[in-house]
Amino acid sequence: MSQTPQVITLGTAGGPRVWTFDDNSEPRCGIATAVVVGDKWYLIDCGQSVYRQIRKSGLDLNQLAGIFITHLHSDHVVDLANILTLSFYDMKMKDRIIPIYGPGNRQVLPPLSPRASGPVEPLNPENPVPGIAEIVDLLFRANATDINDRIIDSLYPNPAHTFQARDIQIPAEVGFHANDNASPSMRPFTIYEDDTVKVSATLVVHPPIAPAFAFRFDYQGGSVTISGDTRYSENLGVLAENTDLLLHEAIDFDWVYRVKDPSNETDRASIDHHKKSHTPPDEAGKLAEETGAKRLALHHLVPGNARGLTWQAASSTYSGELIIPSDNDRIELG
Repeated sequence: MSQTPQVITLGTAGGPRVWTFDDNSEPRCGIATAVVVGDKWYLIDCGQSVYRQIRKSGLDLNQLAGIFITHLHSDHVVDLANILTLSFYDMKMKDRIIPIYGPGNRQVLPPLSPRASGPVEPLNPENPVPGIAEIVDLLFRANATDINDRIIDSLYPNPAHTFQARDIQIPAEVGFHANDNASPSMRPFTIYEDDTVKVSATLVVHPPIAPAFAFRFDYQGGSVTISGDTRYSENLGVLAENTDLLLHEAIDFDWVYRVKDPSNETDRASIDHHKKSHTPPDEAGKLAEETGAKRLALHHLVPGNARGLTWQAASSTYSGELIIPSDNDRIELG
C-alpha cells in the first residue's frame, strides 16, 4: 500500500439507481470512498458494487481499520451486507475488531409529505427506523444460514466477532431531534481515534433522514473531509475549515427539472426532497471557498451519467483545484 496518504473514490454516483451512459460505457458505481493513511485504510459508505470496487482497487482487506456510514439511505448502505458476508474469504479475522460507525435509531418516523393524499403504512411498524447497530445485527441474522454453514462446515471464523457496529452518540447538549431539530448549529465532535487518524463528525442537512453526518479524517500532516448527503451546511463549513481535500456531493437541478413532471404529485414530492436535501455544484464550490479547502472533489453525482462539464459550475465560486473523479481514481493528499 502506498505510504502517501490518498483517497480512492471507489464509487462516485449518488441515488438508488444504476446510472447508464448513452454510449454504453461502464456506469459509475454507488457512493463509497476509501481514505488510505500509512498501512491502514478506512471505508466511508457502502454503495452498490463496493466490494467489487475494493477488490478492483487492490486495497487489502487485512488493512481495513474501520467503516463509517454517513446516513442510512439505501445507496449508502446497500452493499454493507457484502462486506459482512464475503470479506472473510479475503481477510484474516482472528483477533481483529473492525468497528462500524453510523447513525443510531432516530426513534420517530419522519413527518408525512404535505403532498400525500392520505395516510401511508410504514414498513416494519414495530421497529421502523433501526440504527446501524441494529442493521448490522439484522444483516447477520438474515444471512445466518450461509454464515453458519461456513463456520460449521468450513471452519471459518464468525464475522460477527470481527465487525462490531456502534451507533454514533450525538452530544446531548446539541439538542438533536430527528424531526424537530435535525441539524442544529454545533461544533464537530470526535467519534473515533487510533494511532493513525482522528475522525470527527457533525450533523448536516439532509431531511427527512436524520441523523445525517459529515466526517473529517485528520492525520499527521493533513486532513480530508467528506460531506455525506447535504444541502449547503454551515456545520459542514466548520468541520471542513482549511481541510486539504473536501469531497462534496453535487446534484444537477437542471436535470431534476427535466425529468420530473410538475403535474405529478409524486414527482413534485421528489423535487421538494432534492431541493431541501442536496447541493448544486456552485454552492459546493461556495462552501469550499469559504472554508479555505485546498482542493475540492465532487462526488455522489446525481445524475451519475452526467459528463464533466455539468459539474464545472463549481469553478464559478471556488478558486482552488476542482476535481471530478471517476470510480477508483486516486487523489494523493501530499
